[in-house]
Amino acid sequence: MAKKVFVIGMGLIGGSLAKNIKMGHPDAEITGYDISEKNIKLSKLLGIIDESADSLQEGALEADLIIIAVPVTAAEKVLDALSSLPLKPGVLVTDAASTKSTIVKRAEKLSASGITFIGGHPMAGSHKSGAGAAKDNLFENAFYLLTPGIGIEDEHVEKLKGWLIGTRANFLVVSPETHDLLTGVISHFPHIVAAGLVKQAEGYSKENNLVARLAAGGFRDITRIASSSPDMWRDILLHNKDVLLALMEDWLDMMNEVKAFMAAEDGTEIHRFFKNAKSFRDELPQSAKGAIPAFYDLYINIPDFAGVISEITGYLANEEISITNIRILETREEIYGVLVISFQTDEDRKKAAACIGRLTDYETILA
Repeated sequence: MAKKVFVIGMGLIGGSLAKNIKMGHPDAEITGYDISEKNIKLSKLLGIIDESADSLQEGALEADLIIIAVPVTAAEKVLDALSSLPLKPGVLVTDAASTKSTIVKRAEKLSASGITFIGGHPMAGSHKSGAGAAKDNLFENAFYLLTPGIGIEDEHVEKLKGWLIGTRANFLVVSPETHDLLTGVISHFPHIVAAGLVKQAEGYSKENNLVARLAAGGFRDITRIASSSPDMWRDILLHNKDVLLALMEDWLDMMNEVKAFMAAEDGTEIHRFFKNAKSFRDELPQSAKGAIPAFYDLYINIPDFAGVISEITGYLANEEISITNIRILETREEIYGVLVISFQTDEDRKKAAACIGRLTDYETILA
């Protein structure tokens, strides 16, 4: 008999996981549930799921694997609902939320009923959302953190890895508390800083409208993550509060040190501050996927005439090269402008550069 998988939340993450389950387990029957009728219809149309459920109970009762792919606050409500249902003996339940301690704690109700829950966090994403954005290779080579609670046996963790083999991800098993510290340092807190920088620029832009215009270049790039979902980040900050409050205190201490160096005109310490930061950053892996999705930018010198952008995007479309973002830098007053196209993989960026180099005489720069 075919194994049954129930995916709750048919957005980017849920849809991509459903695709991966099918890749690794072609005979599995996948049922999807989402509060968005559009996501469900699209999931069926694209073949991401085999069936849809009208309720949690309908999809969960016969499932061998249940994947909760909704934001953390919604995931807690789903766990409460599942804990009241007579789930199939041996069913494995996991989630994909960005914080883990509160989720694993909430899942203790399932554990009390003999149901195995293992927290999960696939550390990959996209600026796109919805079932239509689901990709076969979204998690390929990305870190996928698994956070089993106390008492979860290794065989259950290995069983979940087997279910998720189609992700082609790099699995790491850590405690829920370790997960929240790691993601706090390299994902959650940087989002707060990025949003703070944007809010500061917004304030100054009210006094001088050149701020917004000049921010279109590098400032826009380094604060890209500030465009993430406000609803999602509200929940993350509230659920990882203790870690983030501690990180904020450390950050303020460091900023006060830099402030003191500047006030004392201590060039040696200022130089050391930037040198140490540069050294650590230069040693970070360049090709590996991390907690914050990376986008690969291609800079193209283009002449200023009507239709040039559609010309370039048409070339890329013909070769089925997918782009994630496109913009024009407005920092030069010449007959040539700079078109910046972002890709989700370095391979796509290199293909695009080769395509444009073959079909045009526009200069391209990989950055």
